[in-house]
Amino acid sequence: MNETSRGFVILHRVPAYAIETEGLTKVFRGRFAGRELRAVDDVSLRVPAGSTYGLLGPNGAGKTTFVKMLLSCTHQTAGRAMVFGRDMREASARRPIGYLPENHRFPTYMTGRGMLDFYGALSGMETAARRKRIPELLNLVGLDERAHDLRLGKYSKGMLQRVGLAQALIHSPKLLVLDEPSDGVDPVGRKQIRDVLQNLEQQGVTIFLNSHLLAEVELFCREVAIIQKGKLALSGTVEELTSGSGYRVEALHVPEAVETGVRAHARSFVSNNGSLQLLYATREEANQAVDLLRAGGCELESLGRTKSTLEEVFMKTVGENNGDKQ
Repeated sequence: MNETSRGFVILHRVPAYAIETEGLTKVFRGRFAGRELRAVDDVSLRVPAGSTYGLLGPNGAGKTTFVKMLLSCTHQTAGRAMVFGRDMREASARRPIGYLPENHRFPTYMTGRGMLDFYGALSGMETAARRKRIPELLNLVGLDERAHDLRLGKYSKGMLQRVGLAQALIHSPKLLVLDEPSDGVDPVGRKQIRDVLQNLEQQGVTIFLNSHLLAEVELFCREVAIIQKGKLALSGTVEELTSGSGYRVEALHVPEAVETGVRAHARSFVSNNGSLQLLYATREEANQAVDLLRAGGCELESLGRTKSTLEEVFMKTVGENNGDKQ
């Protein structure tokens, strides 16, 4: 953004990060038989503006406390948190944020339309803007017109999640913080919510997502961070974290003598109806197996690099930080 002052052009730097934390720490004292609990311990991460970012971790890892500090619902013991380059403790810095909490509680006597009108007013929206925005949002999240004037007490859990997402979007935020947005939503509804979020991403909205549905996170998020016991255990792009776990070789009609040779260095193998599938840890091992198969006159069906799932990466990371061998 540019401004002109006395003939000079002043350039305002657009922050590269939507969320930036440095050494963010939260210690609860005096609640645990005189001991302290470090719920979040020296977490530093950066969420690029316009990105889709997933926050992962087992129950009790510190995810909710981390999000509450981001939103200034609870104050940090040490460190700092910034949104678009501004300290989160400033009320005005939180205005561009939309938030859908887990296990939200909206007044059940309100209708979907009335609830959004109430929250829109709290966000400072003018009446005319609310009247135009509300029906658009309700339709966007897949609630038909019959649901607009239905009391929330009659909504299913999936419908409540949808109207909760609409609430988070009411004031057109630049940053959307979502805590388990697909909880209680059927597969069709999850796909619809994912489509809505992907459209927001294309418009430059930053989406910070906390979810236990790792397959959903893998489909939607570009980057993830895993928190374990309050500490940042792993972070990176989904592509980087799930790539390069090994090499798969598949061959047909493999004689027993050749099969014995290629299985010697395989990490795993499956033999079924004349097809032999082998998994190798390194490219060199896979190439040696291919040489043996060709020398034995076998037919190669496929050769390729395998990928880990995000769930496998998550379980390995959590297991390692628990001291378990995976």
